[in-house]
Amino acid sequence: MAASNARAADPPANPRYDAELATSVGADERGMRRYVLVVLKTGPTRVPAGPERDEMFKGHFANIKRLAGEGKLALAGPFDGAEGWRGMFIFATPNVDEAKAWVGTDPVVMKGEMVAEYHPYYGSAALMLVNAAHEKVSKQAF
Repeated sequence: MAASNARAADPPANPRYDAELATSVGADERGMRRYVLVVLKTGPTRVPAGPERDEMFKGHFANIKRLAGEGKLALAGPFDGAEGWRGMFIFATPNVDEAKAWVGTDPVVMKGEMVAEYHPYYGSAALMLVNAAHEKVSKQAF
C-alpha cells in the first residue's frame, strides 16, 4: 500500500514533453539545468567618452554575439545602472571558473569599465532557446 501512495504523489507525465529537444538544451527531468549567472557592475576604470570607449563597447557586443553563437551564453542584457548594476550574463555552464574565462574575453571587463560577480544558477533549460528565438523577433541585426 505504501508503494501505491508513493506513486500517487509522483507528478503526472507531461504530454507535450519532447525528449529530443530536452536533450538538445541539456534539460534534466524537471526541464531545468545549471548555469552561471554573472552580474556586471561598474568597475574601477571608467573609459572616457570617445573613440576608445566606442571601440570597447563595439567589442563588448561582438563578444556577446560570439559567445551566444558558440552556445556558451544563454542570455545577456543591460540593467538600468542603479547602484552600479550594469548588466548580466547567464552562461550555459555549471562551472564558475569556465564562466570567468569567458567573461575575461570581454573588453569592458579587460579595461576595468565593469567587474563581474558570479553566482551558480538553476533555471529552465529553455533559456538555451532564447538566442534563436530572438533572431526571429528582432528587426535589426545584432
